[in-house]
Formats: sequence, structure tokens, C-alpha cells
Amino acid sequence: MVQTVGITKAITNLNEAHDKFNLSQTADTQFFTEWFEDLPEITDSEKEFLNRLKNRYLYYAADGAITEGTVNIIMVSPLLELMGLCDPPFKIRGEKFVKVEIEDGGEEEPVLEGFINALVVHNQFWVVLIESKRYGFSVMQALPQTLAYMMANPNSEMPSFGMITTGEDYIFIKLNQQVRQYDLSHKFTILSDEDSNLHRVVRVMKRIIRLYLQV
Repeated sequence: MVQTVGITKAITNLNEAHDKFNLSQTADTQFFTEWFEDLPEITDSEKEFLNRLKNRYLYYAADGAITEGTVNIIMVSPLLELMGLCDPPFKIRGEKFVKVEIEDGGEEEPVLEGFINALVVHNQFWVVLIESKRYGFSVMQALPQTLAYMMANPNSEMPSFGMITTGEDYIFIKLNQQVRQYDLSHKFTILSDEDSNLHRVVRVMKRIIRLYLQV
């Protein structure tokens, strides 16, 4: 019987993700241009809504720790709704269960399994995988597990995109399974002096969504 192990237990650091999946971060500056080139504009009403989300986050953060579930309710869900990702032609898969087999891992290598916080799907293609974490958690700490979840994408012919967020910080990932390479965007934080950072997050999301509407 094949042994199964939770992804969060099997992949505890970035080196383990690199080794198990034969992954590396590319040095090619043109690999992930979607986070900074040809970004769609957002409307004044969208900006107003995003500013309200920022103030909401600060309101909750003033009490201290914010749980992962609360981050999903007060920040992630409204962002998905704002971009129309809960409605046709998209579908949201919450707590999506996935299994990942390690290629050439041998009989001793277990199958990894876990739950993706939120997955946006369009015509069976994974549009963006969203991993949310609690207040005080570094988004980079979640990168190894997020890469493992992204490797579970059954449609390897197209790049996979992911977003890790604590509600306060946001970072995007692009993964090409065929060449086993990935890259990261800059980290956006809503606590910076630039109110536009959360605006930029939505513009990047819209840019990624546009890719899949053309498929």
C-alpha cells in the first residue's frame, strides 16, 4: 500500500520543495512578466472598495492576531467577489484536496496530499491558487507548500499561478511544470505608504485572469 503524507509535514522548507520536485527559481527576468507588464487599470469604484478593505484589515489587526479563517472572510473572499471569480465562467474550489506523486522518487517515496485554501478554475484550467495564512505569518514561509500544491495541477501545458497572502502581505508565483522553474513577484503590503499596493494586487490578478479567458 502506498504511503501518504501531508504536504505540510513532508515539505517544511524551500530546499525540500526544490529537491523533491526538481524545481529551481529562474534568473530569467522575462519568465514572469505578468506581474508588472500590461496590467489592466481598475475603476474608481474598485479603488474605493479596495481602500475600504485596507481599512477593514487595519481594524481587525488592531486587536492583534487574525486567524487564517478570518483572513479568508474579510480579505480573500471580497477580492474574489470584486473580480467576478465566483461567477461564470469561473468556479471557486474551496479546501480543494490534491495529491502529488514524486516523479522518479522510488517505491519508498510517499504520495503527498493536502488542501488548497482556494482555487479558481476556468474550463478545467487552474487560473490561480490562493494560499492564505494567519496574521504574523511570513508569506515566504508558505512558499514551499504552495509550490507543492501547484505541482498538483493536472494541466501542465500551461503555467500555474499562485498567490500567498496574510491579508497584509501578498506575493505572486508563476510555475512552469514542464521546465520545473518558477519565479516570484515583489511582495505587496497594504501597510506601506502607497495605498496603491492593494490596487496593484488586483491589477495583477486581472492580468492573470485575462490569460485564461483567451484559452
